[in-house]
Amino acid sequence: MFAVYAAEPSPQDPIAALRVGERPDPEVPDGWVRVAVRAASLNMHDLWTLRGVGIKADRFPMVLGCDGAGVLEDGTEVVLHSVIGDPAWSGDETLDPGRTLLTEKHQGTFADHVVVPARNALPKPAGLSFAEAACMGTAWLTAYRMLFVKSGLRPGQTMLVQGASGGVSTALVQLGRAAGFRVWVTGRTEEKRALATSLGAHAAFESGARLPERVDAVFETVGKATWSHSMKSLKPGGIVVISGATSGDASAAELQRLFFLQLRVIGSTMGTREELGDLLSFCELNGLRPQIGAELPFERAEEGFRSMLDGETAGKIVFSRS
Repeated sequence: MFAVYAAEPSPQDPIAALRVGERPDPEVPDGWVRVAVRAASLNMHDLWTLRGVGIKADRFPMVLGCDGAGVLEDGTEVVLHSVIGDPAWSGDETLDPGRTLLTEKHQGTFADHVVVPARNALPKPAGLSFAEAACMGTAWLTAYRMLFVKSGLRPGQTMLVQGASGGVSTALVQLGRAAGFRVWVTGRTEEKRALATSLGAHAAFESGARLPERVDAVFETVGKATWSHSMKSLKPGGIVVISGATSGDASAAELQRLFFLQLRVIGSTMGTREELGDLLSFCELNGLRPQIGAELPFERAEEGFRSMLDGETAGKIVFSRS
């Protein structure tokens, strides 16, 4: 089958490990289903896989793609949940020590077909295109969990999103506006800030800018470059919810500020199958559609990877089948 895959780990030059070509058709274990992929979205996790982070060397070659949308063999249109846990685990599967994401152990979605446990294929809402649905399982689910499960925010309170144009950031803006929060964002360029405003942000500021007032919660995916600003932007008792650190680990934890102002820092990773189902319902009820910055055929995958590597995003990058 046709696939976009990582040939080997390449820590210094991830694009050097990227291949577009043929891979063996996947076998379907008992309890799993085969999905004909119609669209799949690019995530930072895919660049980490190319670098060899979070994946054992003997797992290569590895088909890339954490999430996607497609069609079962009986014609059912589905959205994929990419967190695969132990079937014997009860409760939140993101806390299962043995859980994994697609592309860490199992082949991913950037291919003609992918196989997943049957419970990981959820019905696709009719109102979402395959390209839109392909954004839900990673970026939008991460944002949904950060906002509605982890933050404890109430409608009317103020949230700050660090970074204005990435997949998780744009999802946070849209979800936050729909849920009744006051949404502020930061962005490195005027274009990125304008994008956030067009998606519903009430105000957009330059990265690191002094805010008009402190906020109730900050949503972090950037890390080192924005961490100090995030801590300084919080009200006493405020919370930082962090799901990534694309610019690296913070060089200082700001511990004095943390304890003196009784701030809270909480981590968040992906989401559960039930949360994905709720996210899909929330989007359907509110008419929300993900911001897609670029939609490319799978054959042009390298263009999308280079855009993400260079930080040239304006929403999600989606690959689709013609």
